[in-house]
Amino acid sequence: MATALLEKPHDEIILPRGCTFEPEDWAILARHWYPVALAREVGEAPIGTRLLDQGLVIYKADGEVVVAPDICPHRGVPLSLGTQAEGGVVCAYHGLRFGAGGRCTHVPAHPAKDIPARLHLKTFPSVERYGLIWTCLLPDADEPAPGAIASMPHWDEPAFQQIVCPWIDINGFAGRQMEGFLDVAHFAFVHTDTFGDVNNAEVPAYKTKVTGYGFDAEYWSTVGNYPIGVEGKGVPDFDWLRHFRCHLPFTATLEIHFPGEDRLVIMNAASPVSARVTRLFAPMARNFDTDLPVQDVYDFNLRVFEEDKAIVEVQMPECLPLDPMMEAHIPADMSSMTYRRGLKAMGLSRFFIS
Repeated sequence: MATALLEKPHDEIILPRGCTFEPEDWAILARHWYPVALAREVGEAPIGTRLLDQGLVIYKADGEVVVAPDICPHRGVPLSLGTQAEGGVVCAYHGLRFGAGGRCTHVPAHPAKDIPARLHLKTFPSVERYGLIWTCLLPDADEPAPGAIASMPHWDEPAFQQIVCPWIDINGFAGRQMEGFLDVAHFAFVHTDTFGDVNNAEVPAYKTKVTGYGFDAEYWSTVGNYPIGVEGKGVPDFDWLRHFRCHLPFTATLEIHFPGEDRLVIMNAASPVSARVTRLFAPMARNFDTDLPVQDVYDFNLRVFEEDKAIVEVQMPECLPLDPMMEAHIPADMSSMTYRRGLKAMGLSRFFIS
């Protein structure tokens, strides 16, 4: 699970302006792949977003999704303020057009002159997977190595419906949000309006298994996953299996085994906008209720996410303490402790927030 620091000297790493991460932590985290947009969002207008404090613009050119710093190299105006045009994005200030590969293809003030290389954009690689656009700020190659992006069980199976929920912003650190997703003791107290049961709070013993990408945990309990108020779907005394697969640093999947052969898989991809803000992407796959409106899924899961969001945004300290002595622990925290050990083994510090 260890990740090496960059081979090049520390002073050659250019941190984003106003970086909220320790330089060493940023250099490690920037090696990993994160989602930055829904695939269905890209194309009508340039998208402005941030990843690890780096401003990004996302646009389409000749069928290619381009991810680049959100700044025109001419006079520093955000390209996300521009317009999507045939062949790329047009800067709002002087009309410079940028196409595939970030190349500047048109300078209206000098249409007949050669375009200098300094007007081309630096770009980051982009990959579409699970209905999301993923990128990496310090890649080893333009394509992610096998396993660099977390795998999602059942996503490509014909019997499963693919659902890509709208993202939600959380004013908290990605590590805190991820830990909450992996937590099995909060259902009865945080999710009382969606699926939790205040009278079923006991956490049976479970174990974690360290893997090459992070860890797995299989958790059996009688806590159901049907929305509160849904009639006729419960099975008395049914033991629910929740299979977590945590992919360091900030992605995990949860496969929920419903009665019979029904399965629901949720991916929790916490994209660190900064050390203080997380954009949560959550594609899902299920092989039941595929005839029901997708909007109902969006609405229900937004309620679940907002319940978690309210907790994450008030946790102190804001960072995720990797020193086990900084917070108290209970047996139900097995996943949390394994997660923290994994992050520490990557070489991360304590996620200091400046």
